[in-house]
Amino acid sequence: MALMTSGLLAISILSILAYPLIRRLGRKAFYLLALALAAACVLFAVQAPAILSGAVLVERFEWVPQLDLALTFRLDIVSLMFALLVTGAGALVLLYCTRYFDSGEAGLPRFGSVFLGFAASMLGLVLADDVYLLFIFWEGTTVFSFLLIGHSSKLRTSRAAALQALMVTTFGGLAMLVGLVLLASAAGTSELSGIVADPPGGALGATAAFLLLAGALSKSAIFPFHFWLPGAMAAPTPVSAYLHAAAMVKAGIYLIARMGPAFGDVPGYRETLVVLGAITMINGGIRALRQFDIKLIVAHGTVSQLGLLVMVFGAADPRSDFAGLALLFAHAVAKAPLFLTVGIIDHGTGTRDLRKLSGLGRRVPALAVIAALASLSMAGVPPFFGFVAKESALTELLAIGQERPIAYLAFAFTAIGSVLTVAYMGRFLWGAFGSKPGVEPTPLAHRQEAGILVAPAVFAAFTVLGGLGATLLDPWLQAAVAGSSDETLAPEHFALWHGFTPVLAVSASILILGGLLLLVVRRTSPLLPPSPERFSASHAYWVLTHWIDELAVRLTAITQRGSLPFYLAVILGVFVLAIGGTLITTGVLPERLEFASSPVQIPIAIIMILAAVFSLRARTRFQAVVLVGVTGYGMAAIFALHGAPDLALTQALVETVTLIAFILVIRRLPQRIGSVPAPRVRWMRAVIGAAVGLVLGGVALVSLGARVAEPISLQLPELAYTGGHGKNVVNVMLVDIRGWDTMGELSVILAAATGVASLVFLRTRVDNRPKLSRKAARSQVREHLLKVADPNDATQRVSWLLAGRHLDPARRSILLEVVVRLIFHALMLLSLYLLLTGHNTPGGGFAGGLVAGLALVARYLAGGRYELGATVPLDAGRILGTGLAVAVTMAFLPLLFGQSALASAWFDLDLGPFGELSFVTSTLFDIGVYLVVFGLILDVLRSLGAEIDEHEEEDAETALEEEVSPR
Repeated sequence: MALMTSGLLAISILSILAYPLIRRLGRKAFYLLALALAAACVLFAVQAPAILSGAVLVERFEWVPQLDLALTFRLDIVSLMFALLVTGAGALVLLYCTRYFDSGEAGLPRFGSVFLGFAASMLGLVLADDVYLLFIFWEGTTVFSFLLIGHSSKLRTSRAAALQALMVTTFGGLAMLVGLVLLASAAGTSELSGIVADPPGGALGATAAFLLLAGALSKSAIFPFHFWLPGAMAAPTPVSAYLHAAAMVKAGIYLIARMGPAFGDVPGYRETLVVLGAITMINGGIRALRQFDIKLIVAHGTVSQLGLLVMVFGAADPRSDFAGLALLFAHAVAKAPLFLTVGIIDHGTGTRDLRKLSGLGRRVPALAVIAALASLSMAGVPPFFGFVAKESALTELLAIGQERPIAYLAFAFTAIGSVLTVAYMGRFLWGAFGSKPGVEPTPLAHRQEAGILVAPAVFAAFTVLGGLGATLLDPWLQAAVAGSSDETLAPEHFALWHGFTPVLAVSASILILGGLLLLVVRRTSPLLPPSPERFSASHAYWVLTHWIDELAVRLTAITQRGSLPFYLAVILGVFVLAIGGTLITTGVLPERLEFASSPVQIPIAIIMILAAVFSLRARTRFQAVVLVGVTGYGMAAIFALHGAPDLALTQALVETVTLIAFILVIRRLPQRIGSVPAPRVRWMRAVIGAAVGLVLGGVALVSLGARVAEPISLQLPELAYTGGHGKNVVNVMLVDIRGWDTMGELSVILAAATGVASLVFLRTRVDNRPKLSRKAARSQVREHLLKVADPNDATQRVSWLLAGRHLDPARRSILLEVVVRLIFHALMLLSLYLLLTGHNTPGGGFAGGLVAGLALVARYLAGGRYELGATVPLDAGRILGTGLAVAVTMAFLPLLFGQSALASAWFDLDLGPFGELSFVTSTLFDIGVYLVVFGLILDVLRSLGAEIDEHEEEDAETALEEEVSPR
């Protein structure tokens, strides 16, 4: 299998296996997970020589060829660099997890599984070349990040932060989806590489570009969406280090980097990114200086650096892209160890408040050195990776500014923001590890194992190697922006030393000013409390959501009044006004009307109308149900008289089962219908009912009159026989031509049965009562026959049913028992006949299942719940599940033989004098339908029948005990 697909599939499968692995091995399982991501990183690194030489790996798998949808993955130098970051950083963070989490921590298996799922989604995102596939992975990262941020589900802050991140990023993702659809339709291809190579222009291209920016900016926490990332710090430290420093927030930056070469010249594109990036960088830097929580210092610093990245990539020039990639990786390898350091401090001391931390630099010197290396790189101090990357960014922005003045603005704010970066990173180091006058040295309540320092130490080592070995990274960065024929757009080579340049002077000034600002902040820190939340974007978000909640509550109070007649009146009134108004104003009613196509329709219609009218005047619920059923049987008669015996049979069976279900329900309701409504209400209901009837009649007339060509249904008999080898068009349609619809309907039936059972059963829907087996029932019947002394004694009446001995003699009917005993097996044989012959004659799995269900109904009505349990000792849920499993298996089995799903095959077997037997594989699918329908009726009987019977018996026993108990 291809590299990218196999890697993605392996990590995805491992994310599923992670749960049982961690449950069994505990936190040691993180070693295996880290090893898997490390192996994926090595596999991608092996491809580096070929990719650096200009090769591009493409893997394409057709998904829906008719819609030109394919699973396309593309590995070029940019996606390779991001793939190495995703897998390499993920491996280190998982290694950190082996020491960070306590053994037996709640939710740890779920955390590991979700973490791997996020890694797979992020890897798929940077490898996907199809924009729709990219969006699927994009939303996958959103969902997995929601689960990871809300890992501590018992904490309200974690749940709120996770929901906030989900809502903000999902909002941007929906806008992005619209942009992707517009781009794909305008460009004529859904491949991102093709769109970038030949982007659509005009207003459509500009609109799509800005919609994509909405998704990218929300994902990367850029103003005005910047507020969700600091709140997401409620997540565990490994989540912050991976999602919010090395992976998730880089997804938006990745998309902007891909878009720049194609849409940089769109009016307002560069200006939007530079301005929003500048606001984000300055706002994040100022807020970082005003925090006392060292994790929030790092978090707001992350927001600030993301603003810097957006500014640099927003210049949309190969030279700025070169510097932007360097900055991106310098930020990832420096910010991740800072988050990991915060986690170790928090775990060891129990606090992250820099006002309470003192003297940790002496107590944990190795951790202090790691944090210092990462902080110095973030601050842009030579010879670290961050210094070289920031030098490159300033150099390229200064060069681009000669052509595009907007780059000068980016240069200026990069310098100002970098001053803030120096200050808040110094404040972090001093706050976390410095000794503060008047503050007692912070004790280490929990000393971590030395192994926990491995991951942050490796990250910190890259901050040094990235600076000292900058020339080794230059070919990667040059290859990432190669392709421009204009030599003037070639970036400066990536190196530690470029001599004494103006940019070097700017860098020195940044460090000096940042140091001075740090001194000022340290001396005035009591006067610099955290900025008031009242004027923050986060507060605006909560106010907006509160308003939405208030509006929802008020709207619900107006519309959801707890009155079913009111709801129906509103729904039907809107229907009449919308559809009826359209019919009247458009004048689409046919000129000639044919009221009846056959004289026999008239008496049937009269009976149906009378039944409907009398059902409105019925005083008991039983009368109303029976009269409503008459209308259904009338439809069955019309079907039968117009050449549709299969529909007639199904309609009659469904109507019978429905009638029985209604009767089972209404027996727990008062016998008589409630009070008669006032005349005004009755007239209003009559008007609404008449209006709905007229509108529906008009819709039917318009639908029938709108046909101008021969209907496709005329070809169905031939299609059913040639394609499905069956003469019963209805059955072939259900199990072959439209088999997917039937599959969905089976799922709906199963869900409906589960819903009904959950409303009735008090404890569990599984029938756990002691069952009377058929063998035991027959033995009791034989013993009873031998012991009968007086045939005239009603209590010694012969039992014709399995559970007859358990029936109340006063409620038994010997006539009903005999009839049920005689017809039950005939009904079951009839159901099997309808099942097996339904492909060519009226019947099928649906009708057969209904007949078998009616046989069960007969046994229940004659013998009660004990008889039902003895007749079918199997659980209804298992029958339903088995039926759906059989149908699904038969649907996908043809795939093993190279056929499409639900494809049918058949063979004719010559039986000599007995004729010819034709067998079609879709009959096996029909067996699944049969079992689902049979299981549904059994479930209804057990929930609305047997369970309610038991409730009544318990209520009667309780009432009797209360009556005889001493007062």
